[in-house]
Amino acid sequence: MIEIKGIKKSFGSLEVLKGIDLTIQKGEVVSIVGPSGAGKTTLLQIIGTLDKPDAGTVYVDSVDVTSLSQKKLSDFRNRHIGFVFQFHQLLPEFTALENIMIPAYIAGTSKKAAHKRAEELLQFMGLSERANHKPNELSGGEKQRVAVARALVNNPDVILADEPSGSLDSKNKEELHQLFFDLRDKFGQTFVIVTHDEHLAGITDRTIRMRDGLLEAEAPVETATTNEKAEAPVAAATSEDASLELSALGSAGEGDDVTDVLHASDEENQTLEA
Repeated sequence: MIEIKGIKKSFGSLEVLKGIDLTIQKGEVVSIVGPSGAGKTTLLQIIGTLDKPDAGTVYVDSVDVTSLSQKKLSDFRNRHIGFVFQFHQLLPEFTALENIMIPAYIAGTSKKAAHKRAEELLQFMGLSERANHKPNELSGGEKQRVAVARALVNNPDVILADEPSGSLDSKNKEELHQLFFDLRDKFGQTFVIVTHDEHLAGITDRTIRMRDGLLEAEAPVETATTNEKAEAPVAAATSEDASLELSALGSAGEGDDVTDVLHASDEENQTLEA
């Protein structure tokens, strides 16, 4: 379902990816691990079309995303790829329900259909009673589950997760990890997860290990290490991180703003609620 061929990427004189070949099948939960600076996040961003490689190709659902124009790329990203980041990046002025609906609105889904889908996802996440709560009224675990629901709202081919549980406590971390597998088992959802958490890596279907911009080895779940954890310290989110993460929602169209897309007229809102 995802086929990566000969991916190379440099930033100035620094060669970050040195020729990556990787295939990920539909319904797999795959982890990518390695030391800081190994190129894990850069590879994930290229798979997710948030960055372009200097060389090589990326196929997602048989589409060569490296050949798409910027407009087609934004549309493809919005409809086919979901993102979950370490910091949830929910928009603070909107409720949990509204945050989930944003990518659906951007994709042109009707308000009624987007609302219905968001409610279904909140129910699956066990958050129906939190639908009308804003992010500052939610716990860390609840915020991250809302972020997962937002990633799922357009039924993407794959969800890409970058340190998704890095800012959570042990209990919420375990619940989030289990959620990924529940989604795979129930919906056949594909996950590619960059993580420093060796426990999470140990329970995924495959563990891809990276070092110095190259794939080091692949470990099937039967042989992956599960006894030790090597967690990276939680870094503060930067404005650049926020910009990148919000761009993952897709494009609202030239001249559009997310708040314009979300804020319907009073009459439209009343119709939706009816």
